[in-house]
Amino acid sequence: MAKSTAPAPARAAETGGFRKSNAREYFESIVVAVILALFVRTWVVQAFKIPTGSMENNLLIGDHLLVNKFVFAPTASALERALMPVTDVRRGDIVVFKYPEDPERDFIKRVIGLPGETLELREKRVYINGTMLDEPYVHFLELPGATAFHELTSFDVKTSYGPVTIPPGHLFVMGDNRDNSQDSRYWGFLPAPYVKGKALVVYWSYDSEGPGAGANVFARTRWSRLLHQIR
Repeated sequence: MAKSTAPAPARAAETGGFRKSNAREYFESIVVAVILALFVRTWVVQAFKIPTGSMENNLLIGDHLLVNKFVFAPTASALERALMPVTDVRRGDIVVFKYPEDPERDFIKRVIGLPGETLELREKRVYINGTMLDEPYVHFLELPGATAFHELTSFDVKTSYGPVTIPPGHLFVMGDNRDNSQDSRYWGFLPAPYVKGKALVVYWSYDSEGPGAGANVFARTRWSRLLHQIR
């Protein structure tokens, strides 16, 4: 019987196939990782740092947050909305948004009023459509009613504001630290498209203003706030 001299296909593939260099493989891996990181940062989640005390005592200066940028994403159909983890902005949501007077800056506040609602502030208490809002998260430097014997002016928006009707496509946002927050009482309604995402969790918290100037990062970390869920 004649013996075939044709080379085996498998061997031809082994000897004649193209092999990527290690440098190219590393480069491609890095490119893929960068693209994925940019995608996640742009569309899914982003880290933010709290620079002021406007949301105390719920969010502290030095808290580092993860913000869900996907939860308020627009959808093309009801089916997409049913299948994807997206929702409308709701009252009580703590959101990161572009500051209307300087869109290059990011602010974080709580959504208090929704489009079409009538909002009023009486002695620091918020009323929505005439009904007082229950706000267990609010922190006051001076309790409501404490200004009863003070002379109030039309500019004292910390105590009295409105009534105003929130226009379509806009929100009314306020800081939890009501006596120390630059919010919709001062600069007006927030365009809904300016909302970037919903605050989810504190992944790290660093006390840069506490006692012990020489303390290291380990000592200044607020360990009890790690993975603290934001509400």
